[in-house]
This record gives sequence, structure tokens and C-alpha cells, in this order.
Amino acid sequence: MKKAFITGITGQDGSYLAELLLDKGYRVYGLNRRTSTQNIDRIQHIIHHPHLELVSGDLIDQHSLTYAIKDIQPDEVYNLAAQSFVKASWDQPVLTGEFTGLSVTRILEAVRFACPTARFYQASSSEMFGKVQQVPQTESTPFYPRSPYGVAKVYGHWITVNYRESFNLYTTSGILFNHESPRRGLEFVTRKVANAVARVKLGKQPFIELGNLDAKRDWGYAKDYVVAMWLMLQQDQPDDYVIATGETHSVQEFLELSCHYAGIPDWQAIYKHNPKFDRPAEVDLLIGDASKARQVLGWEPTVTFHELVELMVKAEIVAESASAT
Repeated sequence: MKKAFITGITGQDGSYLAELLLDKGYRVYGLNRRTSTQNIDRIQHIIHHPHLELVSGDLIDQHSLTYAIKDIQPDEVYNLAAQSFVKASWDQPVLTGEFTGLSVTRILEAVRFACPTARFYQASSSEMFGKVQQVPQTESTPFYPRSPYGVAKVYGHWITVNYRESFNLYTTSGILFNHESPRRGLEFVTRKVANAVARVKLGKQPFIELGNLDAKRDWGYAKDYVVAMWLMLQQDQPDDYVIATGETHSVQEFLELSCHYAGIPDWQAIYKHNPKFDRPAEVDLLIGDASKARQVLGWEPTVTFHELVELMVKAEIVAESASAT
């Protein structure tokens, strides 16, 4: 039985990846930071699976990471944990640097010393491209991050490349463009829109407040994207891959479609602009070219943009209908 170690297992991607690996017959270990209240909502349905085990540790505690990897001896390590909300990275830039940047080095060090045969996956991000130097973006597009989060992800990406080249470790980075689902955090714009539209539909709130509607993103389905993560670690040689749909859509389009699937005829009637949600430095256009992933990994997205919006809005309507006002 192959063993996998996942940081960020309680997040959107971690929960979907854990499901995938358990279905493939893995024994899955998830890093779990000890807190007074446990946030395991996204993995509640698999928490008692006989092949799932949560391991206590922290991204800023080198000893806990090294001990966990030494004890588990995983075949695969997936580093998905980070401070991943771009707007919050402006409010907490040092914390973001610790968790999203330096923690990658700590995990790589743990792998190097405790289990150098493990295959390592780093969750890189399209936010590294920031003020894009090329459209669409590929694995060779220069990085120009526009937020502390993007800067920290660039560090994590390059330190992963460095450990591959310096220590002959199997390390790979997935440069994932935006990927969403009903498990996305409420602070992210797609889930925020889907949830607010559902609440307006049900009479729980009168309107939705958003920042810049013109920003364009390449949005895919998170469940598709974790398949790409797994495929990367099954290759003979480690490499880096852009994972994207190759389509770009604006926040306004997401809002319009959300209203359509909720049966709200006029999106402008429920929208209010709030400058507090605008970023200090906006990333205007992200669109990825996943040709390499298609050719080498045989990966393709299976859920379209329209299907993703419908999936998220309908999930929010069901959840909000079941909850108290």
C-alpha cells in the first residue's frame, strides 16, 4: 500500500486529494495543526476511513515536520498548505511569507533528511505570473507577482526547483490556475458570489458587495486539478506543469451566470461596488496554456466554466435552504 503525506488536508484541494488517493488504495496521512477548535468540515465524511490518519504538526515547526516524515516514510508528499487568500497577504505579509514561502523549505528539508526517496509536489500558483508578461501563460513565462502571496509562491516554486537540481530529489511544482468548488473558502470571490446570490435568492440578504468586476481569471474545478497533482508524481522524471482550462472569464461573468442559475433576472439590481474589496495591485488577466500537461500527463479538465458556476450556485442554495437565517 502506497503512503501519501498531505499538508493542507483540511482545505479544498487537500480534501479532494485525500478522497482521490483513498480511492486509489493509498494510506493517507494529513498534517493537522493542533488548535483549540478543529476545522475538519471538508474531511468530516472520510475522517473515520481506516486508511486515513491525521498527524499533529505545524508548518513553522521544523521538528514536527521532520519527525512526521521520518515516522511515516511516505512514497509521496503533497505540500498544499499555505496562507492562500491573496487579499489577506496584504494585511499579513510576514505571516504569508512564513507559511506560503519558508515552510516549503522546511518540508523539503524534512524530506531530504528523513525520506529522500519520497516524491514531492509543491502547490505553485498562477498568481506568480501577476502582471503577465505573456498571454497565455506557460511554464516558461517569466514571473511578475503582484502580491505578498504571489511573491511567497515564487519563492516556494524556485526552492522546489533548487532542491531537485541540488540534491537530486524528485520534486515537482504544479502551477495551478484558479480552481473552485463548493468547498472553496467563503473569502474567495467565486464562493462569495455563489453564496451571496443564493442568499439573495432565498431572501436572506438584499444585495452583494464586491470589488473589481473586470479582473479576469482562468477558473477550473478543484476536483479535476487534484488529479493533475497525482499524475505529476507518477511520471518517470520530475518536472513543472501549468494546469489550467485555457479560458478566461471576468468576475462580472461569474456574477451574471450565478444570477442566471439562481433565477435572478437582473444581476445589477443586487450588486454594489465596495472599494475595500479592491486589491492594492490588481492582477488583470490570467489565462493558462496547459498543453504540456495534456501531452505528457494526459490531463484534461472535465468541467466547463458554466457547469462549475451552476454546480457552486446550486450547492449554496441547498446549503442555505437547510440552514437557519
